This record gives sequence, structure tokens and C-alpha cells, in this order.
Amino acid sequence: MRVSSRLLASAVDKRAAELGLKIPAAAAPAANYLPWVRSGNLVYISGQIPKTEQNELLKGKLGQGCSLDEGKAAARLCCLHLVGQMKVACGGDLDKVKKIVRVEGFVNSSDDFGDHPAIINGCSDLLVDIFGAEVGAHSRFAVGCNSLPFGVAVEIGAIVEVE
Repeated sequence: MRVSSRLLASAVDKRAAELGLKIPAAAAPAANYLPWVRSGNLVYISGQIPKTEQNELLKGKLGQGCSLDEGKAAARLCCLHLVGQMKVACGGDLDKVKKIVRVEGFVNSSDDFGDHPAIINGCSDLLVDIFGAEVGAHSRFAVGCNSLPFGVAVEIGAIVEVE
């Protein structure tokens, strides 16, 4: 008897579960744009914001009331939402992700805050934990900005190579 591959969890899903992570359902866009676009083998994922399972946003400005740990937690949550979008783009099979090519990180920060890379490490480290270094290691940028949508602390987009 043949079992549908859609019923079996991917190795990436299993690794995420072993890490105690829950990949959220892909969020619908908040405006007139697509959550992701595939062109050839590349998937361009729109910026993901840190929204909890309780539908609460992790808001704040780094360097002005929002701690490094809170910022990293926001970046990790953005990462999980990126993975949720990847899952949809891959037809439910995260094993089809061949390479995280680029992470694009924006940090809501005060003018004198300079630890943007440390915040986006929350996402980068989690991608390597979930996908392994060969697939998960990526190029990236981590920039500070004066504000982000809805006052969130972090927004992160990505470019991913898939089968």
C-alpha cells in the first residue's frame, strides 16, 4: 500500500518538533501584496512580523524600552513565520527547501542603537537550527529603521531556493 507523502512529516518538520518549535500557519498579507512569489527555483518571501499564537504583536523600539532578548525573541518569531510561508511555497514539504539564500532584517530602533546584527541573529541562528548549516546558513542584512508597521520590533523577509 502506498502512503501519500503529504501525510508524512518532512525531516525538517521533525527537526523543528524536536526543538520544541511550532511552525505557524502562513499569515495572509495585511495589504495589496503577495506573501511570497516564486520565480524559477527562488521564492521571495515578504517581510514577516512577530505575531504570537494569541494574535499579539511583539512591539517596541530597540534601544528605547525594548531589550536585546525581547528583540531576539521577535526575530525568532519572524523566522517561524518565514518557515510557515516556505512550507506553503513548497506544497507542504519543507524538505524541498534547498538553501536559505538571503535574510533581510529590519530592526525598529533608536538613533543610537547599534546591535542590529545581534537581533537578527535570533532569526539566523534558528534557521540553521531548523534546516542545518548546509541549507540554513545564508547571506543577510540587518538594518535599523525609525519605525516598522504596527510598531513591531522586527520585520524579516527572505529569499529561498527550492526544488
